Amino acid sequence: MYSRNQISILILLVIFSFSCKSKSDVDGYTKTKTGIYFNLLQIGEKNKKPKNGDYLTFHITYYTGNDSLFFDAIRSIKLTTSPFQGSIQECFAMLAESDSASFYINADNFFYKTINAPLPKFLPPSSFMKVNIKIISVKSAKQYQIEKQEFLSWVKDLGEYEQLALLNYIDKEQINVNPSQTGIYRIDIAKGTGKQVELKDTITVNYEGRFLNGKIFDSTKKRNEPFQFIYGTEMQVIKGLEEAIGKMKQGDHAFFIMPSKMAFGENGSSSGAIPAYTSVVFDVELLEVK
Repeated sequence: MYSRNQISILILLVIFSFSCKSKSDVDGYTKTKTGIYFNLLQIGEKNKKPKNGDYLTFHITYYTGNDSLFFDAIRSIKLTTSPFQGSIQECFAMLAESDSASFYINADNFFYKTINAPLPKFLPPSSFMKVNIKIISVKSAKQYQIEKQEFLSWVKDLGEYEQLALLNYIDKEQINVNPSQTGIYRIDIAKGTGKQVELKDTITVNYEGRFLNGKIFDSTKKRNEPFQFIYGTEMQVIKGLEEAIGKMKQGDHAFFIMPSKMAFGENGSSSGAIPAYTSVVFDVELLEVK
């Protein structure tokens, strides 16, 4: 068996040999047998390789072929067998805890096969998209469930506290609209006259997420970077925003109050920025619907 350091040296030798013998379709990257290009950016200190059934928490970013960022998030998934050659699951399986790498994968396969969505207009057909992944943690299914149960036991009283805090906020802000069936309050700021959102539309929004005390935890406005995504696809927005945006038209500007069950739930956000059982507020402006 090779040690972690020996594997790292072998990878570097393969990359060096590859670059000397031929020019890769993507400079500085090595091509796997299944058509993925990879470039190992950082080797973690922990030799903890994931296997099928393990739970991975990771930081992931998507870029177009010319390095334009269009998705940035921290997520957790259960690692499963790759459903087809060249899938993004293969990328996760190549990395250990604390590793980070850059990959080029087929954009058509990712959108059509992995997330069951149409290819965005800003990605040409049959092109490659860049995916950067940093593995934050690797946990076995048993370890994941134990930690989850321990956490839920610790926060079992927070559900009642959240309801009280939300009711106090509604009363203090004199909110006089009825919530949706899922508990979301919508307060319109401006009504648009553009296209109604439909499944698979490309949506561009500006949003600002706040706690009930007014503190901002995320803002595209402050970053001056409107967020664009394919409506109805997985791993894009939280459930509450999915519901809220689905009822908007281009040009709408509205204020949404969301209970935790429609926001970051009983676990809070994967980054730790939003605690468990926390109601939040989103100021959303729908800029464009395509």
